[in-house]
Amino acid sequence: MSKIDQYKFTRSHEWVRVNEDNTATIGISDFAQSALGDIVFAELPEVGSEVKANESVAIVESVKAASDIYSPLDGEVLEINSVLGDAPETLNESPYEDGWLFKIAINDVAQLEELLNFETYQNLYK
Repeated sequence: MSKIDQYKFTRSHEWVRVNEDNTATIGISDFAQSALGDIVFAELPEVGSEVKANESVAIVESVKAASDIYSPLDGEVLEINSVLGDAPETLNESPYEDGWLFKIAINDVAQLEELLNFETYQNLYK
């Protein structure tokens, strides 16, 4: 199993990686960053805020467009990727590793069942 197979995806191009401590790291897919082009700014949710699945929680701006980022799960924001404040291009360079957006404490792990595996997600956007 490759590392990407451990990720879950939304139809709106966010990814989720569940961590061992029942938290989740969230970012945007390689497809999304490629479609956006050169990312120049990321507005992230506040630490401590509650996010709801399928609600806009962040904005990513590129030289071409601004795009809402939706939370894949309900939870409390535990951490944001502060690197993106000075280096938003990290989202383009490393969307699945260094370019994560935020981490949450998962409120309802059953919501993970509604997300797509990598193969299904990839087949939707070929």
